[in-house]
Amino acid sequence: MHTQPLHTRLAPWTLALATATMLTACGAMKPASSPIYSQDSLPDTIKVPAGHKVAMETVGVGEITYECRDKANMPGQTEWVFVGPKAVLNDRSGKQVGTYYGPPATWESSDGSKLTATQLAVAPSGAGNLPYQLVKANPAMGSGAMVGVTYIQRVALKGGVAPATACTMANKGAREIVKYQADYIFWKAA
Repeated sequence: MHTQPLHTRLAPWTLALATATMLTACGAMKPASSPIYSQDSLPDTIKVPAGHKVAMETVGVGEITYECRDKANMPGQTEWVFVGPKAVLNDRSGKQVGTYYGPPATWESSDGSKLTATQLAVAPSGAGNLPYQLVKANPAMGSGAMVGVTYIQRVALKGGVAPATACTMANKGAREIVKYQADYIFWKAA
């Protein structure tokens, strides 16, 4: 009796399994035209008003600098004060499409267009995380992806709050860098 080698007998099964896996993965993919982002679960204060649509979704990955300074109008008391952000903005596939830095808070596309914005609202997003934020975009500088952006939401936050280390008169002027991540959703008029 002649038997086939094991690898010859398993080859059709391996091919069938690989094909089924690929078809399942393809079936689970969303078409490019279907919206991924929804603001339904966000606090009302940071929802973008009707009449706008998502123009770009980015994931900001970076750091925030804080400095130990005197509390305003409170002699002899100190606190950690937000100095500014520095982050890369990646698209959903992980490709860098811009940067975020400040002050003033500036979102800059890889195409050179950039904008600043005015904060409209914040809302708690969870312990240890920066708050959700909604800003109204100022007119963009340059031409490119940032032109026409009306609002930017900061959501899906991880980290970024002031350092847990003490800020005292003894370490006044010290700077601490804190890592963070946040999705920045850019909106344009529909």
